[in-house]
Amino acid sequence: MRYLALDHGTKRIGVAISDELKMIAQPLEYIPTEPFSEFLVRLKQLIAEKEVERVFIGMPRNMDGTFGPAAEKVREFIAMLTPEISVPIKTLDERLTSAQANRVLVQANVRRADRKLKVDAMAAAILLQSYLDNAP
Repeated sequence: MRYLALDHGTKRIGVAISDELKMIAQPLEYIPTEPFSEFLVRLKQLIAEKEVERVFIGMPRNMDGTFGPAAEKVREFIAMLTPEISVPIKTLDERLTSAQANRVLVQANVRRADRKLKVDAMAAAILLQSYLDNAP
């Protein structure tokens, strides 16, 4: 069984997956947010194919720890997702994951046009790896 992480965005949702030992996270893909029905079909496929036991979703927070408008959008997304999938959903603090993902991709000499498409999945991987590194 594996963990799956989602980095929610307005246009794309980045997806990352853990290995079966739940030690290493890797970027998997991104899924367009619209139409939501197609997003759900792909997410359900991934959950079944990868034998996912839990989904983690990045919860945006302000630097002072408070929640802003982006967090409300993620809460709405979770409310729509919860009745549709059969595995538990847990949120994780995603502060600075996108900035960190961009830095990693720049250091890897990924072209700007390609970075735009890869940053969401990389942010999801950073989010999941942070959880795996600190899991009890």
